[in-house]
Amino acid sequence: MHKPGDVVLGGLFEVHYTSVFPELTFTSEANKVSCQGFDPPAFRHAMTMAFAIDEINKNSKLLPNVTLGYSLYDNCATLVIGFSAALSLASGREEQFLLQESCSGTPPILGIVGDSFSTFSIATSDVIGLFQLPIVSYFATCSCLSDRQRFPSFFRTIPSDAFQVHAMIQILKHFGWTWVGLLVSNDDYGLHVARSFQSELAQSGGGCLAFSEILPWGENQAELWRIVEVMKKSTARVVIVFAHQIHMIQLMEEVMNQNVTGLQWMASEAWTSAAVLQTPRLMPYLGGTLGIAIRRGEIPGLRDFLLQIRPDFYYNNDNGNSMVNQFWEHTFQCRFAPPPAGWVEAGGALCTGQENLETVETEFLDVSNLRPEYNIYKAVYALAYALDDLLQCEPGRGPFSGHSCAALQTLEPWQLMFYLENVNFTTPFGDEVSFDENGDALPIYDIMNWLWLPDGRTKVQNVGEVKRSASKAEELTLDEHKIFWNFESKQPPRSVCSESCRPGTRTARKKGQPVCCFDCVPCSEGKFSNETDSMECISCPEDFWSSPRRDHCVPKKTEFLSYHEPLGICLTAASLLGTFICVVVLGIFYCHRSTPMVRANNSELSFLLLVSLKLCFLCSLLFIGRPKLWTCQLRHAAFGISFVLCVSCILVKTMVVLAVFKASKPGGGANLKWFGAVQQRGTVLALTSIQAAICTVWLVSSSPAPHKNTYYHNDMIVYECVVGSTIGFAVLLGYIGLLAFLSFLLAFLARNLPDNFNEAKLITFSMLIFCAVWVAFVPAYVNSPGKYADAVEVFAILASSFGLLMALFGPKCYIILLRPERNTKKAIMGRGTTKS
Repeated sequence: MHKPGDVVLGGLFEVHYTSVFPELTFTSEANKVSCQGFDPPAFRHAMTMAFAIDEINKNSKLLPNVTLGYSLYDNCATLVIGFSAALSLASGREEQFLLQESCSGTPPILGIVGDSFSTFSIATSDVIGLFQLPIVSYFATCSCLSDRQRFPSFFRTIPSDAFQVHAMIQILKHFGWTWVGLLVSNDDYGLHVARSFQSELAQSGGGCLAFSEILPWGENQAELWRIVEVMKKSTARVVIVFAHQIHMIQLMEEVMNQNVTGLQWMASEAWTSAAVLQTPRLMPYLGGTLGIAIRRGEIPGLRDFLLQIRPDFYYNNDNGNSMVNQFWEHTFQCRFAPPPAGWVEAGGALCTGQENLETVETEFLDVSNLRPEYNIYKAVYALAYALDDLLQCEPGRGPFSGHSCAALQTLEPWQLMFYLENVNFTTPFGDEVSFDENGDALPIYDIMNWLWLPDGRTKVQNVGEVKRSASKAEELTLDEHKIFWNFESKQPPRSVCSESCRPGTRTARKKGQPVCCFDCVPCSEGKFSNETDSMECISCPEDFWSSPRRDHCVPKKTEFLSYHEPLGICLTAASLLGTFICVVVLGIFYCHRSTPMVRANNSELSFLLLVSLKLCFLCSLLFIGRPKLWTCQLRHAAFGISFVLCVSCILVKTMVVLAVFKASKPGGGANLKWFGAVQQRGTVLALTSIQAAICTVWLVSSSPAPHKNTYYHNDMIVYECVVGSTIGFAVLLGYIGLLAFLSFLLAFLARNLPDNFNEAKLITFSMLIFCAVWVAFVPAYVNSPGKYADAVEVFAILASSFGLLMALFGPKCYIILLRPERNTKKAIMGRGTTKS
């Protein structure tokens, strides 16, 4: 079918679905191939191209002053015929030229719309591509045609099989179906898709195949029975089928025999619209099927255009318009006289050409589900827009050498191909059309759902779409409330090998099974997972610990000897009580400083001893509360100096007692000059200065510092003061111990001296308490973790301080306050004389 124009576009269509090759003879007439099996929907495809060109010619904004023509060929579903037609389009169909004043003839073909088969498109593009003649296919889906090096001039408006696979995986992800079965046909289509599907599914991480089976060709009941048995035993509830409708017919017969229900079927484009499967007998099994379908579009005015088709409407060649005539004879069951040579059709009444198309029922006029037609429509418009862009080029700004533009009179196909690669427009239906670097249009598919109506009828409805935009972003749109689910729950099925692992757990693969089959293992302490199906648990930051459910991290508990806990409160109260008692005793001694009891016990050293004891009680408060740098540095220094001051006073008092006793003997008076008030103060100061020097060296060389200890408890931070230098701490304690031991030794030697001058018994007892406390302190301190080490040290400080306070000052306060008759010089001297 041909129509003249300034620019002519070619078209390749499958108007007949079979052909008969005669025996070869030496006469060309006898060697003509006979095309049989007229296909009205396929003829509608060809007429859609004619309609699109007619619509463009009527559009004053697109290609003004340029008339498009067409040259349409039937490939008869045969490679040889389709290839021959493509070569005719590329080389010209005229056999003679008219020699006039100026040469004239049919304009060259600048682009071809077709072919419908991938195999035909491969063969055609291999040759036509050498001439850089653009070919825009509307139905060839093989992903191999995206090879730009092999097919440089091939374009298409239908998505490749690769995107169909990707669209399937998008739907699986949307519904969370990670455990699916795959059935494919035993041919290049099925095997290629199977490889592509498994590869895409593994790369996307969207799921696993429970089984993958190849559907046999022909009658193979044993193999079909085995495949259905595999489906029955599998836990996968979703089955994807990339196969032809003949495979599905055979498979569903076996599915019905074994009564396999409860499956969610997903259909490839090859059988989504197969009416032979949409029967009441199969709907209990196939109802609710989701499928991928070629994008359906609206083409306003197409039906009116189709109604205008008549045998006398188009330009005829020598044999008449055979394509239209064949359509007319097929539709009205008539024949033209004489019948066109080479065509074999059913006989009947003679055709007048005036029959009315509206009076017959024919698939040709059904424009309710335009899918291939919509792709043809877009292909024609893509060529038209490319030509329009070419003709709008401004001289000097063109894309060719020297910034030149192409001219209509000298137009070459490769020039049109350049513009076709950059074409971009939107159809009246709202779809964007452009081609990527491989010649593929922006892919888009409709998602179909098989609806089983209450009256037993079936309906295939559009429930969404999946497409890729120019920005490479993929969009899946589903109208879920419209989807019919063939299950009692009327909800999407669950199809997983293992249920999702909740936050707080991680997945652990089951040995020998796909990655979708796993166990859920709780995260270990100190780790968490806050996502479903986490592969690994994440360690919490240093100062955090996992929650009980292991789904997030919480700040670690902190531990230190606090003023707010019972232990800290008790120790603080004891410290303040000891300080208060020291103040009271100091007040008592001060008020009774002139009494014999106070004066006989070296009142100056007693006052200094009470002050040092008060400091000992107060220094214990530095061990309570959250450790800070200054408290860590001060606590041991204050503790060491306070106790050395205290023990120094006791040591000097003991030495004074011994000196006084010796002075009471004949010739011993000379010893007292070494134990005067100045010497006593100097000795205490010297002994205390040594401890101060030890503390200074310790703090300067390796100072104690606060430390966050996480070794005691994983879920707890223990705030403590590290001593810095263990040697410094040992020297500090050792010096206190040395002085205490000397005091104890001297007091023990003087325990039997006369009572009137003797304080040695009280000192001996106090030193015994002191040494016992600190000897017990060392192992208790070493073995006590965290805050309990501080508590042990505070307890040792308080116990030794109370021991010294009570042992040294308890009896004296008793006499001063409760037995004042014994607080006289006479009583003290008399008691001493009597005893002696």
